[in-house]
Amino acid sequence: MTPAVFLSASVPDPRRDRRYYDTADLTAIRDAVRALVTVVLPKARLVWGGHPAITPLVRLIAEDMGITGADKICLFQSAYFSGRMPKDNAAFESVVKVRRVKDDLEASLDLMRRQMIASERFAAGVFIGGMEGVETEYKMFLEKHPHAKALPIASTGGAALLIFRRRHSLPTELKDDLAYPSLFRRLLGFQMHRRQRKTGGTQNGT
Repeated sequence: MTPAVFLSASVPDPRRDRRYYDTADLTAIRDAVRALVTVVLPKARLVWGGHPAITPLVRLIAEDMGITGADKICLFQSAYFSGRMPKDNAAFESVVKVRRVKDDLEASLDLMRRQMIASERFAAGVFIGGMEGVETEYKMFLEKHPHAKALPIASTGGAALLIFRRRHSLPTELKDDLAYPSLFRRLLGFQMHRRQRKTGGTQNGT
């Protein structure tokens, strides 16, 4: 079975909570997303929730790699945004539109996040930049997948940095290592996951 990786990422908005934006490194966010997609897609399935700054970047990288199929990519969106969804969504074969909860944005997002995070038996979750939504998804991910790796990339700032500061058992390379391709290859270790599935081993958490 192909392993699955959950991506939670966004670019903090300076018009909202400044504690996210003031620490965010926009270049690092883009570089980390680019590196993750490049490392994950040849060997695993990537699942994420649509974000106007992240989905176009994923699309460009995936198309350059020639990988947009449903077996490798799954994009979740809330039907709350029907009529406003980016054209980039059309590039992917698998787009899951989760029903809206009346006219309630927060309830609609909560439903989408819960369905998205429960959609796979994830080997890992990677959290990049972001605001309160990334913090919420990190908490949900830990609750649903307590034995999966949960990696807040603190060097990207924003919510990922706040999560890293609150947890004391995470490796310092999440904050210090900016060589993202090698960082993800080392921490995700897809070949290790595949051997464990064949031999019946288990995936350790962080």
